[in-house]
Amino acid sequence: MTYHSFKPGEPWLDTDGKRIQAHGGSVFYVDGVYYWYGENKEKTDGKNGIWHWGVKCYSSTDLYNWKDEGIIIEPEQDDETSSLHPSSCMDRPHIIYNERTKKYVCWLKIMNGFDEQTETVLTADHILGPYTKVKEGLRPLGMSAGDFDLAVAPDGKAYYYFERVHSETICADLTDDYTDVTGYYSTHFPRVHPPYVREATAHFYRNGKHYLLTSGTTGYLPNPSEVAIADTWHGPFIVQGNPHVGDESNTSFHSQISSVLKVEGKKDLYIACADRWLPNEMHRDYETYAEMFDLIYQGRKDDFNFSRMGETPVENTAIADYVWLPIRFEGERAYIDWRDEWTLDEFE
Repeated sequence: MTYHSFKPGEPWLDTDGKRIQAHGGSVFYVDGVYYWYGENKEKTDGKNGIWHWGVKCYSSTDLYNWKDEGIIIEPEQDDETSSLHPSSCMDRPHIIYNERTKKYVCWLKIMNGFDEQTETVLTADHILGPYTKVKEGLRPLGMSAGDFDLAVAPDGKAYYYFERVHSETICADLTDDYTDVTGYYSTHFPRVHPPYVREATAHFYRNGKHYLLTSGTTGYLPNPSEVAIADTWHGPFIVQGNPHVGDESNTSFHSQISSVLKVEGKKDLYIACADRWLPNEMHRDYETYAEMFDLIYQGRKDDFNFSRMGETPVENTAIADYVWLPIRFEGERAYIDWRDEWTLDEFE
């Protein structure tokens, strides 16, 4: 099947006719080719204990049609203690290129429990690998570090935006080789508890401004996004509110943004790349979820009727879909409108 447009929320197949498995992912542009990489969930049915099957990558020259380039970071099946074992909760790979060391550097979030999350760092000579682990069990700044994004400035300095688990957002400077933090950091968006704590941070830069798109902390169930803007890497960031226009469901169009892609050759086209993790659970109500958290953190858990939440969803993320939508700007403000279908030709 050949695609000529984006159809957000519909199943997206690769050039072999199989579902694209690049969840929680990002797109990297190298020498005229786009590389879309992310969590490989092809064996994850929500029942078998397999959280991931490595990191998979696809290539494209038109952003519509994607060729499977294989698994670039393999699962380590024989070592149950490895952060890359299929049962390990490995999420949100992010890859940046270090011009000085000529290395591609990949960071992975590893969930070791509700409140304990660490990072695994790998390097490679090519975007498609092979990747070698250089750090495992990393606690940046001594913190439990959750969802994140990596970004490189024009001068080669790199930054790491992450959720200090269930607390606040941190912007930390990376070391010259991008495999650790220097110790310098700033704090942003302190919140009292989930679901208001920000996660899934996605950074992009436009017209001298730094933007952060974030979601709340409700697991795979979606919630309202938030956009913030600043003049510098470390802020201060001014929250602009929910960018999803007309989203009455308060679920970011039933999706969670993982990254923002600036399209090469287009004057002002930025794509918010999002996952629809649970396409069979679009009936769920975010407001009920938020009320539950409020009562729990007030010590009033017994006041909430948990039957209102319904049955726990089966997290069959192998069938997760993608919601790619262009970001619309009015001055500095960023908005995301729903589109059933759209093309690159609509933009200069």
